[in-house]
Amino acid sequence: MPGIARLAPGDAFPPSSQALTYPNGLLAAGGGLSPERLTAAYRRGIFPWYEPPQPVLWWTPDPRSVLYLDALHVSRSLRKTLRQTTLQLSVDRRFASVMAACAAPRRDSEGTWISDDMLQAYQSLHRRGIAHSVEVLSAGGELVGGLYGVALGRVFFGESMFSRVPSASRIALVALVSLLRRADFRLIDCQVESAHMNRMGARLISRLDFEAELAQNVDECIDPSIWVLPTHCGDLLP
Repeated sequence: MPGIARLAPGDAFPPSSQALTYPNGLLAAGGGLSPERLTAAYRRGIFPWYEPPQPVLWWTPDPRSVLYLDALHVSRSLRKTLRQTTLQLSVDRRFASVMAACAAPRRDSEGTWISDDMLQAYQSLHRRGIAHSVEVLSAGGELVGGLYGVALGRVFFGESMFSRVPSASRIALVALVSLLRRADFRLIDCQVESAHMNRMGARLISRLDFEAELAQNVDECIDPSIWVLPTHCGDLLP
């Protein structure tokens, strides 16, 4: 892959200004997926995305899709669902299962970018209290939806979500925003634009603006006891 840095395990990331414009944001390759490497990457707005047998590819796209917490859009139909559903919520109880569900094949995709190496790497971050999951459960306790990502300071870096029943991933996002608002987080990084996240209130900002947000927020101290949610979805509504 000409034009991008090749990283050995101890190498630092190059400046984001060296990222390619096509493909948008591709910055570097290699370097492994150690917890230290991943944490250093997220602190600078860099994330891994690749499909084995490729080397690890590191990205920092411009512009960047973000969801400011006060901009979350909860439609009237979703509010009705939250009030009436029997689905339940939990946090960080089934992290590995949420990742595995996000990695499962989907109707609109032939494969997954969440490899075994990624599964192991993010589970290591979870054990360190850096990666978190929100789970949506049926009344009988079956995992039917959820999301996971990385939290540093007052920024949550969303990685993936899934639904096995209608609205489960949207419910997980509303639950996450409710939790993050209580803890005074600033924003959720959505990485690249999608119609789904745009409908929920996400918007694009420049990479420079995103990096400025990180500089102001990733070093904030957050109480680790914040990672709790009410069991019942209706309790998310004011």
